[in-house]
Formats: sequence, structure tokens, C-alpha cells
Amino acid sequence: MAVKHSVFAFFLGCSVFSLVWPVVQPAHGSCGSVTCFVVIGSQQQVSPKGLLTVNGFYNYTPQGTLLSGTDGVIPAVDLDNRQLILGHHREIRTITQMYTLDLNYGVTDRFGLEIAIPYKKIRHRHFDGLGEVNGGAGEETSFSDNGVGDILINAKYNLLPTLRSMVVMGFGVYVPSGDHDQTTAGVEGTAETMEPTAQIGRGQVGLQASFYQTYELIPHRLNQFATGSYRHTFRNNFGYQWGDQFDFGVGANLVTVPWLVLSNQFNFRYMARDHFKGSLARSQTPSDPTFPGEAIVLDPNILNRAVPTTGSTYFAYTPGFQVGLGELIKTSLTANTSLYFYAQIPVFRDFNGNLAQGTSFVVGLTKLFQVMNPS
Repeated sequence: MAVKHSVFAFFLGCSVFSLVWPVVQPAHGSCGSVTCFVVIGSQQQVSPKGLLTVNGFYNYTPQGTLLSGTDGVIPAVDLDNRQLILGHHREIRTITQMYTLDLNYGVTDRFGLEIAIPYKKIRHRHFDGLGEVNGGAGEETSFSDNGVGDILINAKYNLLPTLRSMVVMGFGVYVPSGDHDQTTAGVEGTAETMEPTAQIGRGQVGLQASFYQTYELIPHRLNQFATGSYRHTFRNNFGYQWGDQFDFGVGANLVTVPWLVLSNQFNFRYMARDHFKGSLARSQTPSDPTFPGEAIVLDPNILNRAVPTTGSTYFAYTPGFQVGLGELIKTSLTANTSLYFYAQIPVFRDFNGNLAQGTSFVVGLTKLFQVMNPS
């Protein structure tokens, strides 16, 4: 029971730490945030009947790399005026931190339920108002936000439950529980809605289909795994829709000693461009006679438009390890408990002119609880 309390104390401490970060008022912008994604077996598997698997992990993802041929200048998404403004600001850096409480319970030996509750923290810097303020150079702006994100409720079924293999199919729903209409104090105290990608939640239901496969090549010594998922989010009330997301991962785990498992995996993610229903404008450039000044309207019609610098293709190598505390330190507190750490290193990345994701990190804790004895 003491270990159980320590798990939730860990998350409470993380949440309190996040709440003390400053929140500075932002302007509109199409700044985005991503998180790294790794395969954690205890998260993807189906727990045996009556067993509750508690995962608590922290995810740190920096975005601050300008790839060759890009300048970091991206459009703004003005939700209040339903307008997409091209070339509105220049990105500097985004840091996304995620604290996730992931609960997996085995209803039967083949069917399980998962609930993932994320607490998200975003910090961002950019030059805002290109072509409008500070002689057209824009003004450096920093902001941050934090809160509970969209909760995932996932049902999983093990199609191939054998001693050496497992094939799990999943179907989940993202509940729009995260704040998606956060406003800031704008010009002369007017309230402005923050752009969608800076919000904690997406503001609309999302659906996810997934699979997870694993096979023990050498029993209790070496196993391989593969996983994939597809996520679709419906358009929210602001007329914004996130692009579909595809995640794939393959890798292997090697048990070196009973308490240490080494992991190597490759992860691939493709995110389609977002779309926004709005009019179209562009920031002024030095060649415009009224520069600097208000954005120039190109098309006043409210149409469904692709947001140019959203979406990405990302491929990474992710080494990591897991320490079985129950095997290393045999006490009642450490029984059925393990720690893990992963570093996700980019190999190939294309972020459509936006800031690229850098080396990311995941650290976490897993604890098993036998809630009900299997019959």
C-alpha cells in the first residue's frame, strides 16, 4: 500500500511543480507542440484478469531546430476572426512536458480496459506580428499553459494469448476533457482565444485504433515487438481540425540480468496537415507600400484551408532500459515495481517549415496490483 501511495504522490508532486511555471499572455499563432512516443510493453499489453497495471511516466519533448531550407516563419490561426494569416510570426522554441497516469485493468485474461490521464505543460517563444509591429520585425513573445489534457479510454483484446506471444487489438476514444478555449488579454484588454495548437486539449472527440504484437525469440531472455496506431480527431467548434496521426514502432528487449532489461526500438510517426475553416490573409512585407501595417486580405471567403506548416514526418531511434526493483531489492515495497528510461533520438524529420522535434526523453514507473483474484 505504501508503494501505491508513492505512485500517486509522484504525480501530485509533478502537477504542483507544473502549476508554478509562469503564464505570459500570448498573441495568435500557429505554433505547435508534439510529444515523443515510445513502446512501453506494460502500457500496450492486456493485463491478466483482476490485475491492475499502473504506469506513471514523464515525457520531455523540445522543439527548437530549424531544418535546412526553413526559416521558422509560420502562419497564424485567428479563431475569433476566423482568419488564417500567412507569414505572421517566426518560431523560436517550444518545450512540451507531459505527465501521464496510465491505468490498465484485466477484465478477463484476454480483454482489458485502459485509461490514460495526461497532464500537459507547454512553454513557447516566438516573434509575433511580423509585418505589423516593431517596424515589421515583430515582437518577441513568450507564453506557457498547463492542465489536464484529453483523456483516452481504450478497450483492448488479446487475439493470441500463448506462453510466448501476444497480439492485442485496441480501439479507444479521446474525451475532450482538456481546456480548448483558453483566452488571453489582448489589445486594450479585449479577450482573444489562443490558437488551437497552444491549447491543452483539442476540443473535440478523437478515435484511435491500435495493435501490439510481441513474441519471445528466446524464452525469458529476448523478445521482439511491433506496434501501430491511427488517430482521427473531428473538427471542433472553432472550425479547426487536427490532421490524422499514424504511429509505428518495432524493437526488441533483452534481459541481461533478472533485474535489468535493455531495449532498442525504432519509432515512426506521420501527422497529416491540420485544416481550418476561415478567410485567408498574409502579413505585409517591405515591398508592400503600406508596410508595416495590418495583414492584407487575400480571400475573404470562409473556406476549409490546410494550415501549411502543420503536419510532420518523424523517424527516431530509441534506446532505453528497465530496472526491476522487485528483483534488485527484494522488499514488500518494491515487489512488482519497475523503473524505465528512454531517449528518443531523431534520425529523419520533416516538419513542413515549423520547428523540428529534438532528442526527447521518457522516464516512468510501473506497479502491479492484484485487485481481484482470478477464478
